[in-house]
Amino acid sequence: MAKTSTTPAPNAGNLALLRGPFKDARAKRGYWVTMAIIVVVSLAFAILLLAWDNPMPFGTREFWLIAERRFTSVIAMAIVAFCHATATVAFQTITNNRIITPSLLGFESLYTAINTGALYLFGVAGLVAFTGIPRFLVLLAVMVLLASILYGWLLSGRFGNMQIMLLVGIIVGGGLGSISTFMQRLLTPSEFDLLTARLFGSVKNADPAYFPIAIPLVIVAGALLYMSSRKLNIVALGHDIAVGLGINHKALVIRSLVLITILMATSTALVGPMTFLGFLVATLAYQFANTYDHRYVFPMAFGLGFLILTGAYFIMNHVFYAQGVVSIIIELVGGVVFLAVIMKRGRL
Repeated sequence: MAKTSTTPAPNAGNLALLRGPFKDARAKRGYWVTMAIIVVVSLAFAILLLAWDNPMPFGTREFWLIAERRFTSVIAMAIVAFCHATATVAFQTITNNRIITPSLLGFESLYTAINTGALYLFGVAGLVAFTGIPRFLVLLAVMVLLASILYGWLLSGRFGNMQIMLLVGIIVGGGLGSISTFMQRLLTPSEFDLLTARLFGSVKNADPAYFPIAIPLVIVAGALLYMSSRKLNIVALGHDIAVGLGINHKALVIRSLVLITILMATSTALVGPMTFLGFLVATLAYQFANTYDHRYVFPMAFGLGFLILTGAYFIMNHVFYAQGVVSIIIELVGGVVFLAVIMKRGRL
C-alpha cells in the first residue's frame, strides 16, 4: 500500500517564496536595468532643477548660491518621495490591500484642520506666527499622538481589527474635513486665499530649518521598515499563514503603523498634503519591480517617487512655467490611476 504524504500542498505564495525574490534571471536583470534607468533619469532631472535657467555664469559664487537655494527643494522632494513610497508600500502590505493608502487615516484632514483652526481662532497674525520649527513640531506631535492612540485603542481592544481602524480613520478624517469647511466659510476672502496657499502641497513650503529634525526621523523609520522586509513578505501572504509561520502579527502591524505614521506625519508637516502620490508610486513600483520581496519593492518605489517629483517640477516650472500646480497634476494623475485600478479589479 502506497504511503500517503501528510505535507500540505504549497500555494502560489509559498511557491514564490521557495523560488526566491524573482521568478527567473530575466526578471532579475529587468529589475536592475529599470532601477538604473530610474536613478540616471531622476538624477538628471535633479541636476537640471539646480542648473537650468540659472542666470549667473556657471562656476561663479552667485551661480552656486542660486543652486544652493534650489537644492533645498530637491532635498524636500527626496524626503517626500521616500516617506510616501515606503509608508504606502508597507501600509498596503499590512492591510493586505493594494488600493488603500495611509491618507485614509486622516493625516491630510488633520493638517487642514490645524492650519484652518489657527487662522480662524487667531486671525492672519496667528497663522503667520504659526510657522517655523514650532509649527513643524506641533503638527508632527499631534499627528503622531492621534494616530498612536487610534492604533493602540482599535488594534488592541476586544473588537479591534484593521477594518474597524480604517473605518474610524475615514470617519475622523471626514469629521475634521467638515469642521475645517465650516471654519473656512466664516473667513474673509483675503484670509481664505492665504489659507489656500498654505494648504496646497508643495516643496516650496519646506523650510531648511526642518531638515535636522525630519531627516533623522525619516531615516530611522524607513530603516526599521526596510529591516522588517522579510517579515512583511510573510505578512503579505495573509494573517493566518503569517501566524502559522511564527510571526507575531499584531505586534508587527502596530509597530509598522507607528513607523508609517512618523513617515506620513513628517511629509505632511514638511510640504503639506499629497494624497495620491503614495498610491501612484506604489502601484507603479509593483508593476516595474515584478517581485513580492519588499527589499526590492521599497527602493523601486522610492526611485519612482523621486523621479516623478523631480520630473514634474522641472517640466512644470521650466517648460510650461506653471509653478504651484505640480501637486494638482500629481493628484489628478494619481486619482485617474486609482480609478483605473478599481475599474480593472472591480472591487476595493
